[in-house]
Amino acid sequence: MGDLELLLPGEADTLVHQLRSFRPQEMGSEGWNQQHENLEKLNMQAILDATVSQGEPIQELLVTYGKIPTLVEELIAVEMWKLKVFPVLCKLEDFTPLNTFPIYMVVHHEASIINLLETVFFHKEVCESADDTLLDLVDYCHRKLTLLVGQTSHGGPPKEEGLQDSTPMQELQNQAELMEFEISLKALSVLRYITDCVDSLSLSTLSRMLSTHNLPCLLVELLEHSPWRRQEGGKLQQFEGGCWQAVTPSKQQKLSKLEGQVWIALYNLLLSPEARARYCLTSFAKGQLLKLQAFLTDTLLDQFPNLADLKGFLAHLALVETQPPKKDLVLEQIPEIWQRLEQENKGKWQAIAKHQLQHVFSPSEQDLRLQARRWAETYRLDVLEAVAPERPRCAYCSAEASKRCSRCQKEWYCCRECQVKHWEKHRKACVLAAQGDRAK
Repeated sequence: MGDLELLLPGEADTLVHQLRSFRPQEMGSEGWNQQHENLEKLNMQAILDATVSQGEPIQELLVTYGKIPTLVEELIAVEMWKLKVFPVLCKLEDFTPLNTFPIYMVVHHEASIINLLETVFFHKEVCESADDTLLDLVDYCHRKLTLLVGQTSHGGPPKEEGLQDSTPMQELQNQAELMEFEISLKALSVLRYITDCVDSLSLSTLSRMLSTHNLPCLLVELLEHSPWRRQEGGKLQQFEGGCWQAVTPSKQQKLSKLEGQVWIALYNLLLSPEARARYCLTSFAKGQLLKLQAFLTDTLLDQFPNLADLKGFLAHLALVETQPPKKDLVLEQIPEIWQRLEQENKGKWQAIAKHQLQHVFSPSEQDLRLQARRWAETYRLDVLEAVAPERPRCAYCSAEASKRCSRCQKEWYCCRECQVKHWEKHRKACVLAAQGDRAK
């Protein structure tokens, strides 16, 4: 698994083999926490393997043991928990947990799974091994991309600054909103990898992507809104490597990775023979797709020459007659995970929240210290630094950082002033991490 290993030989095999689905009411339980730790280890090892190009055994193990459907079900289960249970916990006025770290772990679980899927879905055999759950994953990605477009239409993604005099639960809500933005961008990458397999997808999956959700038109909206770019203090910033970074004037025309994912997905959905045969080019679709012509500049084509084929397709589209919506009777599969979870837990969400409040999210000080120690062992600093896509960034201002918090060794800062300004937000996690180190 490369020179730097998080998992010992054979350990990854065991962890993958043990992966299973958890019900929403089991989120945060002891068994669930153990699987979450295991997933984080698999996640980091998968990134390490991909970084050093030493083969990718995590991806191979997930396919061999048929665990991609398990990951998709876990992803949707925790998405539903965040939608149905987390808001209930946040509204309970008498809920003042000693520490919000256990709840944060459940909120973060969705990010862990989508990150692992983004890493392994690069390989076509992973997409094929998803079987029927690929329909559920397509629906999931559609929900996230719709959220991205909606956020941008209403002022853009949430800001990093915390609320003044906010309670721990309000602060956790703010962190969850920030995390949701990053999760949605990961879902964009996963969707692009699914479109790489468009010629081998089932008819039901193709129909879901092209007819039910009309993903080509949604991707056009994404390009129009460009949620990965924003103006801050009169300067252009771009979201890359997990944080917002200033874009110098000389690089403003450079194609970003996220924009590239959108263009590749559009190329696959509009130019592959299978998709073209099944995509109904209505007058609405034609109008939306022709908006792409304004983006296909010479500068873009120099960076992405294959888009010349897409430009030719659009020039032809401008001349052809549109098609009426198809009314063919087609029997097809439908996603079932979301609907099944809703039916199984209908009318139970309030009870689940109250049960978890009492038995899961109100741990003792000793339990918190034990959990902190386990996480300190999971997040080894040498591994985190190897996994990081670039030099560390300041937790407060996002500039390149060279100084690390001496107490917990987890956060980075560019100067003492930024560390002081960030302390109020960082304090709880810092104290908990430091306690975990002392408990070893």
